[in-house]
Amino acid sequence: MDRVVVAYALYLLISIPLTVLVARTLSKHGRTFLAEVFADSPGLANAVNQLLVVGFYLVSLGFVTLFLTSHADVATARAVFELLSVKVGVVALILGVMHLTNVLVFNGIRRRHLAPKPEPRPAPMPYPGMPQVPPFPAP
Repeated sequence: MDRVVVAYALYLLISIPLTVLVARTLSKHGRTFLAEVFADSPGLANAVNQLLVVGFYLVSLGFVTLFLTSHADVATARAVFELLSVKVGVVALILGVMHLTNVLVFNGIRRRHLAPKPEPRPAPMPYPGMPQVPPFPAP
């Protein structure tokens, strides 16, 4: 069997479970996070969580498959490990960035939802001597 094919197989055997592990972690803890944010609507919290996880899977696995190919010369076992370390390292870094992005998105959603709502401003008082006009035409 060609060494490049072995490197590809090992890359997929490491990258896909790593992606699944990160996605499950995001799903589990993201659900808790979003349940607090959307306490009045648990269905919405689950829906947002699932949408974020599906998006994470699509982007991550898309990157893993696009990054699969290599034009490197893989003549020795050492070259297999070197190619594998670069590919898995880049995937781990990308997954870390995506994980951090998801955490920041969750935190932004939480902050916006839990922030105190500004009180509505009262309608301005008319100037003295100004005629009183209803806000809409009378029938």
